[in-house]
Amino acid sequence: MKVAVVGATGLVGTVILQVLEEMKFPVSELIPVASEKSKGKQILFCKQPYVVVTPETAVALCPDIAIFSAGGETSRQWAKRFTEKGCFVIDNSSAWRMDNEVPLIIPEVNGHILKKEHLLISNPNCSTIQLLVAVAPLHKLFNIRKMIVSTYQSVTGTGVKAVQQLMNERKGEFCEKVYPHRIDLNCFPHGGDFLENNYTSEEMKLVHETHKILNTKQIDISATVVRIPVIGGHSESVYLEFEQNIHIETIRKALLESPGITLQEDNSNNIYPMPFYSEGKNDVFVGRLRKGLYSDNSLNMWIVADNLRKGAATNAVQIAQLLLENKYIQ
Repeated sequence: MKVAVVGATGLVGTVILQVLEEMKFPVSELIPVASEKSKGKQILFCKQPYVVVTPETAVALCPDIAIFSAGGETSRQWAKRFTEKGCFVIDNSSAWRMDNEVPLIIPEVNGHILKKEHLLISNPNCSTIQLLVAVAPLHKLFNIRKMIVSTYQSVTGTGVKAVQQLMNERKGEFCEKVYPHRIDLNCFPHGGDFLENNYTSEEMKLVHETHKILNTKQIDISATVVRIPVIGGHSESVYLEFEQNIHIETIRKALLESPGITLQEDNSNNIYPMPFYSEGKNDVFVGRLRKGLYSDNSLNMWIVADNLRKGAATNAVQIAQLLLENKYIQ
């Protein structure tokens, strides 16, 4: 299996390489890809050195799968150049997510819609992935009609420079700022760009991607994105209203039986999901389950996941595994 990782030297690209190795994905030849300025650098994969090449060189090498994590502009420029060679492209950017011809895939939620002709596949936004892994099993049971989501997002979602800003501010050192405000000892309700409706692009991604993945526009969704000074992962406070009355024990059972979810719920011992403990793990962690105070058809829950893992790299590699399991790649 010839696998290209486009953006191999970046934050998510590095984690993709780790996940490929950990999951023992059958890579016979790795093609690490980055921009011209990184051409010729060496990276280690499975203890073997590989030389970084440009996208143009990678296309000529005709990989079986290319996992992109180099931003929307790179994906728009190069993704279809790879698919024209018969390569499956799994793209982590927002470039193709809302394209009607491109499936937006979370394997545990809608992996069944993948077809052999889907050479270009999109990875959802990190916040959308962890949200839907947790709520999709409940939607099947009770039909969600309303969802209010507040996210508390790690600086790793913005990239290496954001992590450096946090650490330098913590040490009191001067640094290049990628946020409009300091992030250490602070939080701000701003992720992405502000739109005409006063929501941000990150907030509207949660709305549009949820509707596409669950194949319905009948869920009223409101989101608020908050950036917080943590590294381990994203957290989400979620309020759901269903068409039917719910039973907490049925909810717990569904979550326990759903793949990719770890239920952490032991309030007497202060056990609940936290980003500090999600870092480096592939599961989505769910806790603080409780019925709404004023209706029998509502639920509050708390969801945490490592945004570089399940929110990006792990989900992408799981899509690649799905292509193998379906025998779309021999």
